[in-house]
Amino acid sequence: MKRILSLLLILALCISLSGCGYEYAELELEGDYSGLEGTVLNVYNWGEYISEGSDDCIDTNLEFERITGIKVNYTTFDSNEVMYSQIKSGGVTFDIVIPSDYMIERLKNENMLRKIDVSSLKNYHYIDEAYKNLYFDPNNEYSVPYNVGMVGVIYNRRLIGEPEHSWKALWDKKYKDMSLNFSNPRDAFMTAQFILGIDLNTTKKAEWEAAAELLKKQKKYLQSYVMDEIYGKMETGEAAIGPYYAGDFLTMQENNEDLDFFYPKEGTNIFVDSICIPSTSKNYEAAMLYIDFLLEPDIALANAEYIGYASPHTAVLQNPDYYYYQNKILYPDKEDMPKVQYYHDMDSKTRLIYENLWIDVKLH
Repeated sequence: MKRILSLLLILALCISLSGCGYEYAELELEGDYSGLEGTVLNVYNWGEYISEGSDDCIDTNLEFERITGIKVNYTTFDSNEVMYSQIKSGGVTFDIVIPSDYMIERLKNENMLRKIDVSSLKNYHYIDEAYKNLYFDPNNEYSVPYNVGMVGVIYNRRLIGEPEHSWKALWDKKYKDMSLNFSNPRDAFMTAQFILGIDLNTTKKAEWEAAAELLKKQKKYLQSYVMDEIYGKMETGEAAIGPYYAGDFLTMQENNEDLDFFYPKEGTNIFVDSICIPSTSKNYEAAMLYIDFLLEPDIALANAEYIGYASPHTAVLQNPDYYYYQNKILYPDKEDMPKVQYYHDMDSKTRLIYENLWIDVKLH
C-alpha cells in the first residue's frame, strides 16, 4: 500500500510540475522494496553532479526517497583522490560512489569495490554499447556508466580575446595572474604532458619530472590552482582562462555569456564517471535500487540536463527534447573530435613519483 501511495504521489506531480524541457512522467521501480523503507543510503558524488530541484527540475534524491522510503545521505567530493582517501580511511561507509575510470581501476585492484549484477538492473539496457567493456571494467562487473566528458580550456573572450587553441595558452605571459590550472595531480600533469608530447600513463620518472618542471614554470603566471572554485572565478571575471571539464563550461556559460571554450590541438583527456558500490557497503539491495533509479529515462534526462556532461544513456541521446541534443561541444562531429587519451591506474611506484612531484610543484 505504501508503494502504491508513493507512486500515486509521483503521478500527481506529473500534473503539477514541469521543467528542464520535459514533463514529469510516472516513475515505477520493479520489485518489492517495501522492506527497505527507513534504510539510510550513503551516496558520495562529485559536486554539482545530480539534478537537485532548481529551476523546477526533478530533485533526484528527493524523488528516490519519496518513491522508496529510503533516506539518501548525500555528500560530495571535488577530486578522485579526495574520494579515494575518504573510502580508504574507513571513517565513513558509503553505499554508492561515482569515481572516474582510472580510480575505478584502482579501487577494483585494491578489492575496494563490490560486484554489481547488471543483469538484475531493469534499465541497464539503456547504456550505450560504446561505454561497456571499457579497460577499467572489461566485464561490466563493478561499474555502471553515469557521465562522459572531455577536458578543454575555458576563456573569457571579452577579457583576453581569442587565445591560441593550445595547452600552451595556460603558460602565456599575456594572461599573467588571470590563468588557472587544476588542483589535482593527474589533470594538472596532463596539461603539461600534452605540451611535451608525453603519454599520460608513462611510467618513466624522467618524463614526470619534465612535466613537473613545466608546471613550475607556469606558476609565475598562475593566479591559482582550482577545482570547483573555477565556477566563481570564471563566471565573475576574476580569472580569464583555465582548464576544466566541457560539461561544466556549459553551466558556466549560462551565467556568463562572455565565456568560450576549445579542445587543445595537442589532444586531451577523455573520461567516464561510473556508479560503483564500495566493498564496505552495508546496503547492497538499496544501492542497486538507487542505480536502477538513476537509469530511469526521466531521471537520466534530468541529470544529464542539469550536469551538462555527455550522456552514455541511449534514451537521453535519442531524445530530441534533450537540452543538449547533438551539442557539438559534448558530442563533436567525427572530423572535430580531438585526439583523446584515458588515464589508467598507475603502479604504486609511478604513483608515488608523481604525487611527490606534485607536492614539490605546489611548494615551489
